[in-house]
Amino acid sequence: MTEATTIRPSNLPRSTPKIHFQVAMPQPSSHLFEVSLQISGWSGSVLDLKLPVWTPGSYLVREYAKNLQDFSVQAGNTILPWRKLAKNHWQVGTNGVYEVTVQYRIFANELSVRTNHLDCSHGYFNPAALCFYIPDFTEQEITITIIPPQADWQVATPLPVVPGIENTFVAADFDTLVDSPFEVGTHQFYQFEALGKFHELAIWGKGNAEPERMIEDIKKIIEVEAGIFGGLPYERYLFLLHLSPSAGGGLEHKYACSLIYPRFNFRKQEKYESFMQLVAHEFFHLWNVKRLRPKGLEKFDYDRENYTPSLWFSEGTTSYYDLQIPMRAGIYDAQTFLQNLSKEVTLLQTKPGRKVQPLSESSFDAWIKLYRRDANSDNCQISYYLKGELVSFLLDLLIRERQGNERSLDDVMRYMWENFGKGEIGFTGEQLQEAIELVAGKDLSDFFASYIDGIEELPFDEYLAPFGLRLQADIDANQPPYIGLKAKFQNGKQKIEFVEFGSPAQLAGVSTDDELLAIDGMRVNADQLNERLKDYQPGDTIHLSIFHQDELQTLPITLTEPQPNNYKIVAVENPDRTQQQNFQAWLGIPLENLTN
Repeated sequence: MTEATTIRPSNLPRSTPKIHFQVAMPQPSSHLFEVSLQISGWSGSVLDLKLPVWTPGSYLVREYAKNLQDFSVQAGNTILPWRKLAKNHWQVGTNGVYEVTVQYRIFANELSVRTNHLDCSHGYFNPAALCFYIPDFTEQEITITIIPPQADWQVATPLPVVPGIENTFVAADFDTLVDSPFEVGTHQFYQFEALGKFHELAIWGKGNAEPERMIEDIKKIIEVEAGIFGGLPYERYLFLLHLSPSAGGGLEHKYACSLIYPRFNFRKQEKYESFMQLVAHEFFHLWNVKRLRPKGLEKFDYDRENYTPSLWFSEGTTSYYDLQIPMRAGIYDAQTFLQNLSKEVTLLQTKPGRKVQPLSESSFDAWIKLYRRDANSDNCQISYYLKGELVSFLLDLLIRERQGNERSLDDVMRYMWENFGKGEIGFTGEQLQEAIELVAGKDLSDFFASYIDGIEELPFDEYLAPFGLRLQADIDANQPPYIGLKAKFQNGKQKIEFVEFGSPAQLAGVSTDDELLAIDGMRVNADQLNERLKDYQPGDTIHLSIFHQDELQTLPITLTEPQPNNYKIVAVENPDRTQQQNFQAWLGIPLENLTN
């Protein structure tokens, strides 16, 4: 070694190393974060470094290492030898070295809540997609210093600052670092108080958002959700909002949430309400999934998939609450809540995959299915967000009906929070079922077997009836006979993008990626398809011409009756007194209001 300072002095005791990241962005237009990892107090013969392959809250192996380049390691002026042992695993030879500096760059040009983005306007990163971990020292304290490219760029992160050191923050361990996104730039920054706790809102991008209105409604959401769980489990919380051309979504963290929403979708009331649902969803996660976690997510393994059959509760139940919370907060009324719920039922009932994939399997297979959709996805899978939301809805009604509206799904959430969430003790599927049964006062083995572990149709009317409601399936009067395919103009061709399993089109031999040409010898394009089908009646046979792998085929297809394409939760005729009382106790308005 060329410098004595790089050799561990023999008189120093063996101790855990100090870990410090420095993140710079000297040329934002390059989309490259320049990262330096400084490790002092090292005593091993080799240093193993790993980059996570996923980030909690987004259940897909995203291979963050694909964006890493220019890796190098030094001890003082000495370059250290290294090799890759796996796609995300670097091993450095460090025998006798006391201080190590690892340098690398991360390409960041994906604007999403789960990755990294750097340009001339800002830098945003999730530490899982940027920071190495040392396998034997994941519980070690970590400091991180941000070096902005310009003096007017500021830093927003939920991590506490290190006193006296500019733009330097401290994480208690690697899990905490991963759970702490960073926004660096000239974002708008607002501070407000809710329930005696300190909150911040950082907004990047241009659009028609109204921060003052937004903050007042966020306060209402905070108060309602804190009321469910009995308070707020933090002293400070950060809302990060990115205004984008079209993307929408969020990622939860213990002390923050990252939100992305179309920049001009705040003025129209329906779009604004959708944004507040997003806020309600991600904020609810600070309890449900960030602290109240399934057993499979109790300890994070950043190298591979972390399996659980209970994402339907972590995400689906949260989705049910994101419809309820704005109603309880007065952001919209009960009628709007039922309308939104009806839209979710429509989405479920028009997905043939609900008849194929059980809800628990959808949770378990999130890693290979939910985020990896293909042309057959709607035929063979169902979202644990969507079906989990509606199963939670039915469980809420079941509990309310059995317990005379003295209990609800809220009581399940409180029980799970007290027994598992506060101590961050992972729960099993069996323990979750036991908690729901305890609150409901009923054995739910058949319910779980049929609707969570099985594929029986959800019995909406059975659970809606005690509240004076029913599910109405509608077929538009102007709807054509059923053929069971969807087409879209793309790359200069009329391409068939979906064929429903068991439909007339599928039974006749139509496949996705076929090129749509003609009906009964007359050219047809994707935009005209439904209109052309209106010239026929159920039972008629048409001849559909297609190119199948460049081979011209004309297939006879017998059309059938139109399928329901819209579902509404409506009041039953002549509800009795008990139904009216149940409805009023549930939603706080008279049942007759739905028909007025």
